[in-house]
Amino acid sequence: MECLIGIQGKDFILLASDSVSARSIVKMKSDHDKMFELSDKLVMAVSGEPGDTVQFSEYISKNIQLYKMRNGYELSANAAANFTRRNMADALRSQRPKHVNMLIAGIDEDGPALFFLDYLASMIKVPFAVHGYGGMFTLSIMDRHYKKDMTRDEAMALLKMCLTEIQKRFLVDNPQFKVRVVGTNGVEDLGFVKPPPPS
Repeated sequence: MECLIGIQGKDFILLASDSVSARSIVKMKSDHDKMFELSDKLVMAVSGEPGDTVQFSEYISKNIQLYKMRNGYELSANAAANFTRRNMADALRSQRPKHVNMLIAGIDEDGPALFFLDYLASMIKVPFAVHGYGGMFTLSIMDRHYKKDMTRDEAMALLKMCLTEIQKRFLVDNPQFKVRVVGTNGVEDLGFVKPPPPS
């Protein structure tokens, strides 16, 4: 029931995640932040089992920081995504697999990059991505309206189209989404965005 959305623009990546923390039929909070800043220009949005998402995200975050301290420079977005995928693959083949789905967004000298990773340790670089049931309602919208080198305003308009569709069609109530932009100046927190009312 969780939903993660990523849209790559010309020199940024827009990430959004639902903010509901639930267990079975009980909603425990509606302002939960499911994104972790791995470095100055690298963010990971996660969904899945609550314990796994927090533990695995913190493990990856601390190891990326350790790499920077040891070597004096940060991992690129591609290297960080591959490091994460390798750890997921190792966990999958152990006694303690991690049930975590992720979107990793980063920007480096090669430009913006968005990576889609799932709990089976598959990974692909994509221009846009959605995790969760929300993808059933939004991937067709993204496929039709996404274009290369979008501006921030265009990406935000596309995101709002997706959020409106989720609000209108999805059985589960997602009252607001946490939104961040990863750009050349670092990570910008846009706070919570409420889906516009369906027309």
